Amino acid sequence: MAAGFLAGLWTASRRGLRDGINPESIMDLGPIILLGAMVGARTLYVISYWNEVFAKEPLYEIFMIQHGGLVFYGGLIGASLAFIGYTRWKNLPLWKYADVFAPSIALGHFFGRIGCLMNGCCYGAPTALPWGIEYPVGHETHPVGQPATAVHPTQIYESALNLALYVSLAWLYRRKKFPGHVFATYLICYAIIRSFVEVFRGDYPVHYLGGIATPAHLVSVGILAAGLCLFWKLPRVTPAGR
Repeated sequence: MAAGFLAGLWTASRRGLRDGINPESIMDLGPIILLGAMVGARTLYVISYWNEVFAKEPLYEIFMIQHGGLVFYGGLIGASLAFIGYTRWKNLPLWKYADVFAPSIALGHFFGRIGCLMNGCCYGAPTALPWGIEYPVGHETHPVGQPATAVHPTQIYESALNLALYVSLAWLYRRKKFPGHVFATYLICYAIIRSFVEVFRGDYPVHYLGGIATPAHLVSVGILAAGLCLFWKLPRVTPAGR
């Protein structure tokens, strides 16, 4: 996670030079984005799994992040709110900066999912495919005294797709048509990527719509709608608009 954050921040600072953005202003945003991401990621996790995880635990368990429990979409929402607040406070061009950061979100997520693989979270559903992976004894898919269940390496699926998205957005950044173009494209593409990968996830205790949708599927609908709205609205803003 740390490697992803640092890689994303550094590439954003280099990318911003193309539009005359001081790298120091990008670095100044780093702690703000990180704090917003952590608060948002934990908040959405607590909301999503209150009944299953927190209802019977002491209230302070909400703050025990070291025990695990962060949701990417919550982090994206929290980081975005912190980002908007900071750019408004400092009177920075919101969508210009959003475009700078958009490819870096995908790059950071590439590293983040590798961390999920190593940690054993966000794993997939059982599979007989030859690239299915097995976890060590003690993992949810490998109880003590029982054989391991091979599961889809969903972390690798999403990591690879995020890397491809990073490359695509970095290419688009040099050809963007309006402020916010790259960020809106990120929202649309990631919502589609996440919805695809969710089909193979096997770690959710809760499903919706008769068992066919995960919590992330539902959030993806909102993220996709937000991206489409931005794609429709932002070109109608003057190039000088924020």
